[in-house]
Amino acid sequence: MTDPTTTPGRLTVIGGPMFAGKSGELLTRVRRRGIAGARVAVVSHAWDTRQGDGVIATHDGGTIPARGASSVEDIDAAVAEALADGGLDLVAIDEAQFFGADLRPCVERLLGAGIDVLVAGLCVTFDAEPFAPLPDLMALAEETVKLTAVCVTCGRDASFHERIERSAADSPDDLGPGHVGGTRMYAARCREHHPAFARG
Repeated sequence: MTDPTTTPGRLTVIGGPMFAGKSGELLTRVRRRGIAGARVAVVSHAWDTRQGDGVIATHDGGTIPARGASSVEDIDAAVAEALADGGLDLVAIDEAQFFGADLRPCVERLLGAGIDVLVAGLCVTFDAEPFAPLPDLMALAEETVKLTAVCVTCGRDASFHERIERSAADSPDDLGPGHVGGTRMYAARCREHHPAFARG
């Protein structure tokens, strides 16, 4: 897909914990690019069905149509379809953490083809560990936006979140649809109030 005569695309990554407004920021940027006439393909991981299939929804009720994808091959298919329909200037990918390590080469192919890429997702797990591939993509991006939520305990900026409804079998490495949830399952925490940083 890379063409040496093509100006590479630009990568923007929006990262943060849950409830930080990542999807809202992605929606705002997608809408602005659309107003400017850009041809945009919007993709979200198929596990995120909180508002039904075919839509990205923010925690505050904003929505935008999106194509559900279970793998980077599905992203490639959405790109091929958009290119066949007349071209593509921007690919926006929400819930990017669920695509795993395969997302990075996919993003690099798109950038090499001159397509801008906007990625939004969790950069930390609920156990306060880096959540690949977001940290890698943030390191390689032309622009990174690190958002914070509001700690439910003290009201300060929260760079982390904790899973508050969990089973003994849960692990940050055991990804699945159950990792998409709202305030019933997760709570935003600052460093002081996240159990991963508890003073011993």
